[in-house]
Amino acid sequence: MNRKATALDVAKRAGVSRSAVSLVLNGRGDGNVAKESQDRIRLAAQELNYSPNAIALSLRNQRSRIIGILSDEVVVSPFDGNIIGGADDVARSRGFVTVVMDTERDTARDASAIETLLDRQVDGLMYVTVGLKPFEVPQGMLRVPSILANCYDEHPEPQLHHVIPDEVKGGREATEHLLQLGHEDIALLAGAAESPAAPLRVQGYREAHVAAGFEAREDRIFMAGWDIDAGFHGAMKLLDDVSPANRPTAIMCANDRLAIGVALAAGRLGLSIPADLSVMGYDDETRIADTMVPALTTMALPLREIGRAAMTTLLDSIEGNTAEAETTVETMVPCRLVVRESTGPAPTR
Repeated sequence: MNRKATALDVAKRAGVSRSAVSLVLNGRGDGNVAKESQDRIRLAAQELNYSPNAIALSLRNQRSRIIGILSDEVVVSPFDGNIIGGADDVARSRGFVTVVMDTERDTARDASAIETLLDRQVDGLMYVTVGLKPFEVPQGMLRVPSILANCYDEHPEPQLHHVIPDEVKGGREATEHLLQLGHEDIALLAGAAESPAAPLRVQGYREAHVAAGFEAREDRIFMAGWDIDAGFHGAMKLLDDVSPANRPTAIMCANDRLAIGVALAAGRLGLSIPADLSVMGYDDETRIADTMVPALTTMALPLREIGRAAMTTLLDSIEGNTAEAETTVETMVPCRLVVRESTGPAPTR
């Protein structure tokens, strides 16, 4: 039977000390071990199929190496699961495991779910929401290092760090894409009025117009909701019984489902996308944006990146890698423009 590799075997192959191997594989290499040596250690560990003994590591560090992740409905929803996926990627790469619970939008279960996770001796907690929203932090989250992902502490003086998408910049860059294609009359189906993300995307839309020297038309902004039928009816109001000279040449949507509705309305009216009308989505929703005909230009929400950034910040706090002078409570993750076939040059009028 082949002998299982040890940390000493890794050290010999990488040409470093055993303590250096321990530091790197336990997530404490930065600042203690040169990057080149860290790379050699990780490569040697991979080649030897070596990983630290989690139980022994927990006993030495007085840690469980378990992170509790609580969500409002991410687990039971088709949206935003990539946040948890990104967080788990980072946790596993640093020798932690995650335990996930979902309250199915029952906020009354938050406190008890957190207590359940704390009873399991988790080293830290993360709360994840579907859609950007404010969050009232349960007291239990203040007993261990904790972080918020895709939501933010609504307390006047936030108690926890949060990681959220840069919605203003996303709205601005989406609008800039259409302006650069020559569109001057751009309508915006902006989502639901009660959503914290919607006004931020509207702000970005307005900022892009100002920067380009155009006045954003307020009568082109509609708080339409989020669903396909809302996109259809919103587009019909903008496009039906309107002369070509008076209808928008582009419609920007606050999510990809609205964009589906716009595309259906355009088809009903005999308008070609993008020759007659450019359509811009938001989210880059899997199995929707890239499979539409024509494929949808959209702003990709950085869900996996949010999860990775949140878990990295949390684990750095747990392992003492956060600078003492660090006082920021917010990390903004940029959205990404994905250009496909649904947007094109503005039609000549």
